[in-house]
Amino acid sequence: MDISFWEILTTLTPYLLSVLTFLIFLEQISYLKKKSTLPGPTLVLPFLGNAISLVRNPTPFWDTQADLAKSTPDGLSVNYIIGKFIVFIRSTDLSHKIFANVRPDAFHLVGHPFGKKLFGEHNLIYMMGQDHKDLRRRIAPNFTPRALSTYTHLQQAIILKHLKSWLCIGNESKSLPIRIMCRDMNLETSQKVFVGPYLSPEAQERFNYDYNFFNVGLMKLPIDLPGFAFRNARLAVSRLIETLAGCAELSKDKMSSGKEPTCLIDFWMQETLREVEAAGEKSPPHSSDLEIGGHIFDFLFAAQDASTSSLLWAVTLLDSHQDVLEKVRREVAGIWTPESDKFITAEQLREMKYTEAVAREVIRLKAPATMVPHIAGEDFPLTKEYTIPKGAIVFPSVYESSFQGFPEPERFDPDRFLPDRHEDQVYKRNFLAFGAGAHQCVGQRYAINHLVLFIAMFTSLIDFKRDRTDGCDDINYVPTICPKDDCRVFLSQRCTRFPDLK
Repeated sequence: MDISFWEILTTLTPYLLSVLTFLIFLEQISYLKKKSTLPGPTLVLPFLGNAISLVRNPTPFWDTQADLAKSTPDGLSVNYIIGKFIVFIRSTDLSHKIFANVRPDAFHLVGHPFGKKLFGEHNLIYMMGQDHKDLRRRIAPNFTPRALSTYTHLQQAIILKHLKSWLCIGNESKSLPIRIMCRDMNLETSQKVFVGPYLSPEAQERFNYDYNFFNVGLMKLPIDLPGFAFRNARLAVSRLIETLAGCAELSKDKMSSGKEPTCLIDFWMQETLREVEAAGEKSPPHSSDLEIGGHIFDFLFAAQDASTSSLLWAVTLLDSHQDVLEKVRREVAGIWTPESDKFITAEQLREMKYTEAVAREVIRLKAPATMVPHIAGEDFPLTKEYTIPKGAIVFPSVYESSFQGFPEPERFDPDRFLPDRHEDQVYKRNFLAFGAGAHQCVGQRYAINHLVLFIAMFTSLIDFKRDRTDGCDDINYVPTICPKDDCRVFLSQRCTRFPDLK
């Protein structure tokens, strides 16, 4: 006698439901055991946890985690996302403990909860020990004073180009949301600074298209199936790395002919070729074009979104603090004027002490990448009372650290970074926007320079006013933080004429 599919399904359904119920029960028990006495949801949605609320609106999700952490002496809270137990860390001391224990048997820096699927296994941020030290040593020539001085000309030319285009779109009566425009400016800046002339206009267009796929996928559920944003992002990263590998090959050819470096990859390849020559037939590690392309992409990701965030908050905070804005304008005018038709030199940039203090205070108050995700490789006794379980995703909050230690931490006060108060040294432990330990950001001087150059040029060339509405300055995650309204501003030309930079 034939038995139909539906009869089989009807027979098996009670057993399947029993198995499913048992799995859900085990999941809840596992979560509660890992949670221990820490604050967090008592029960979690099976399998998904709180992933939907995180993706739909990250700001209240992380605000809740921070509030829960504040309620405990150790500054910890927990949650559950797509089968992953997470621990949120507000305490500066415990964040340092995570940063200081990045090693195979403790914590693995991942940069994004599902970063390895996006970036691949051989990313700079996943390296540890001697391998990581060797690569950072090879990267060091990219950020020498000579190299940084070369980049400033490229940065200023692109900033000027984009500021001019902004004025063609907006005016005193029509406000513009400048987030995407800042992002596009920074993307072009990163491309020119990192790979210079090696990205053709056609390749640049494809690059921008793929980078948008990547950016969108960062904020979506990690569903690695055709048609989903996360899959599109992962495939886009592979194409982006291949493009950058081609740039590395072209740079090697140019540097082998003895020409002077004109961008970051040139400084890197110049040093790489010296090592290749010294090594003879055996190529040194991390010197293949594809590996270098992957590492350049790491730089691009780190520079692109974090820098966009800082530029937007600089505009927002300067608009709401007119006294600070006037002090910046006075300092810059005493050092550089648009009518000089000259680039701001590296020496002049160093003279802009107050403007740099403003830049550092912007980064302190609005740390772009608010958290630095790590995965626990083993059970780790974080405190006497709590052990982080193996496999947990740990989120040290550099944002929360910025509001600890510093006097009046909620106040925008650039003077705290001037020599008279030197709070950057006194409270250095709390200034974690660039990370700490072995994985501290290698390009932080470049990032500061870029923000100072933008502030100096933007405030000198442009008159601006925020188009303020209720909640416009609330935080939005995209994935770094930016004003909720994408920083809408009214713009008009301030200088008598734009500089002719050549």
